Amino acid sequence: MKSYIDKLNEMNIGTVLENEPLANHTTWKIGGPADVMVEPDSIVDLQAIMTFLQEEKIPWRAIGRGSNLLVSDKGIRGVVIKLGENLSELTVDGEEITVGGGYSLIKLATVISKQGLSGLEFAGGIPGSVGGAVFMNAGAHGSDISKILKRAHILYEDGTMRWIENEDMAFSYRTSRLQKEKGICIEAVFQLKAGDREKIKEELQHNKDYRRKSQPWNFPCAGSVFRNPLPNYAGQLIEKANLKGHQIGGAQVSDMHGNFIVNVKDATAEDVLQLIQHIKDTVKNKFDVKMETEVEIIGE
Repeated sequence: MKSYIDKLNEMNIGTVLENEPLANHTTWKIGGPADVMVEPDSIVDLQAIMTFLQEEKIPWRAIGRGSNLLVSDKGIRGVVIKLGENLSELTVDGEEITVGGGYSLIKLATVISKQGLSGLEFAGGIPGSVGGAVFMNAGAHGSDISKILKRAHILYEDGTMRWIENEDMAFSYRTSRLQKEKGICIEAVFQLKAGDREKIKEELQHNKDYRRKSQPWNFPCAGSVFRNPLPNYAGQLIEKANLKGHQIGGAQVSDMHGNFIVNVKDATAEDVLQLIQHIKDTVKNKFDVKMETEVEIIGE
């Protein structure tokens, strides 16, 4: 392992950390160490990293702001690439914006609303990065990324980069083609619409307030744990099953919202996994509905 860490350091491509606890990089505050974490300084550096990892056959995965993610207690072998502040440039060209994959989605929605551009109001309370939002087709309040994405700039694991148009992203509910093929969204172009600045800001604030009142951000969490098994809603099924407040170890089904699991006291990934399984079993037994996780579960 040491040899490739030395090489990554010699490449001068950003920050390289060994045995970095991923609990420091996830909104759940859960996760064992990554063998190596790299935070590239630029897209060019990220491309160089990807080419090197491919040549050396070193396993990798990318993360953004660490929401919607459960990392195992044993951590992740190989290299974790973190898209951070250095990949968060923003360019506004009329009603079209180009934004880096590391940009905070909440921050983007706020910044864009002040410029009188509409389309991102739904994203005001989604605690992820632009790259992660494209990966998941993140959404809320009746809208999602597929409604505003024009094209995405994707870096593939062989080091090649390609712009993918919206219609080729295979978007569906909380799904995109990036969940089936190994690639990182390094930039996104969003098509927005000019509107009344005050009305846009008002709707954005309304969505933020709704999330603040209905969702538990007083404890570390990862957002919604389960996909909605339409026409049902995951949170409602969990609440009808009397699982609100149910706790295993340090992980608890939120008292505020059934589809949130909160880290109330030093929860481990194993605590969360056991609680997820208990929820699945209970809902299946009571309502004959199969629950599927929305959070991505990764690691050894």
